[in-house]
Amino acid sequence: MNLLSRSTFESARDWALYNRIARRILPFLFVLYIISFLDRVNVGFAKLQMAADIGLSDTAFGFGAGVFFIGYCLCEIPSNLMLQRLGAKFWIARIMVLWGIVSSCMLFVHSPHSFYVLRFLLGITEAGFYPGIVLYLTYWFPAYARSQAMAYFNLGIALAGVLGSPLSGWIMQTFAGVWGLAGWQWLFLLEGSPAILFGIVTYFYLDNGPGKVHWLSAEDNARVTEQLMAERASVERDGARHDFRAAFSNVGIWCLIVTNFTLLCGTYGVSFWMPQIVKNLGIHSLITTGLLAAVPFAVAAVVMIIVSKHSDRTKERRWHGTIATLLSACGLAFSACFHAQPWLSLIGLSVAMAGGLSAFCVLWALPGILLTGQAVAAGIALMAMIGNLGGYASPFLIGWLRDRTGHLESGLYALAVATLVGAITMACVPQLRQQRRASGNARFGDTPV
Repeated sequence: MNLLSRSTFESARDWALYNRIARRILPFLFVLYIISFLDRVNVGFAKLQMAADIGLSDTAFGFGAGVFFIGYCLCEIPSNLMLQRLGAKFWIARIMVLWGIVSSCMLFVHSPHSFYVLRFLLGITEAGFYPGIVLYLTYWFPAYARSQAMAYFNLGIALAGVLGSPLSGWIMQTFAGVWGLAGWQWLFLLEGSPAILFGIVTYFYLDNGPGKVHWLSAEDNARVTEQLMAERASVERDGARHDFRAAFSNVGIWCLIVTNFTLLCGTYGVSFWMPQIVKNLGIHSLITTGLLAAVPFAVAAVVMIIVSKHSDRTKERRWHGTIATLLSACGLAFSACFHAQPWLSLIGLSVAMAGGLSAFCVLWALPGILLTGQAVAAGIALMAMIGNLGGYASPFLIGWLRDRTGHLESGLYALAVATLVGAITMACVPQLRQQRRASGNARFGDTPV
């Protein structure tokens, strides 16, 4: 099966080569991201039972769900720089094993304060996973194919919702009371353990980058390495700096940072509160809640692949990202406006999730065009670090507004406004030039970002 579109590549040889690479690494990374996203947001399902057990208010839950991102952000840049220094397979494996241990330990939560502490530790241990994978993809795929690679990786978010929501509901309903543990305790144990197992597998399965990998011929190893080196040289000739400080002074990166922040506000705000939103539709069965909560993620899974393939085919990033972000803002506002009509509200959330995840695929293809060298690692980490503060702000904001207004839709309106700001910022990304294709003789055409 070919994951990357034929129209993206000039030659059938490169199409076959990069699809071979895609088939080797993208499905595995996709599974890792499903595990990662489940461990981040399963707390939304756990809250349905846990809140009463440990005395957790909506504001306290929002704070605890979001404090994960404080620990995450503090360690983001150091983690990405260590990955570049120590190698991807060791560093990603280390991240996964540690976060799996902490995630499983969430079953010992007994008060709001212990909830805060373990969520903070989970953020520290998982720090660097997402930006590390984004950086890792730049080792394997040229910029003109990277949006599709990011889309298949980001499918992990969508599929975590599609599969994870019903699974979480089933675990909590089926295992409640087994061995004296509540359903939410089994949820943390059973969904945290796979990270430990796959962390070990990661060390033996992943390669640090092309050059001497056994599943490519010597000729193909050389071809990928030469093309990516030529591409980086072209980026430097176009004026992209590669030193660490360049990541902090690049206007385009800061535009992406703001957009990423607002998109994560919407994505995590909806993800953390989706079970509660569905419950407000009058659904009482945990399994049915999980199935309905999966709908927006299922829609997003289809749309994001279509958008990313079109973006790569046309070699255009900025307006694809802007329009997708704008649709996300409209979906959030629509859902809030029609909160009294449950199925219309669910349609709005589906549009919001589809737009947000589609924008991510395009957004994360851009750092490798704006920067090169060490600056790429720092720039990606900076985007993730500041952007993920949106994951802290939005759950807390929704919980705070709900406690004070009694209405969940007030938080959705706030997220819609934030995402609209992101669309405007994405439209302000400077008009830069992107290398179109790298041939064996390192010639490049270019088209606007």
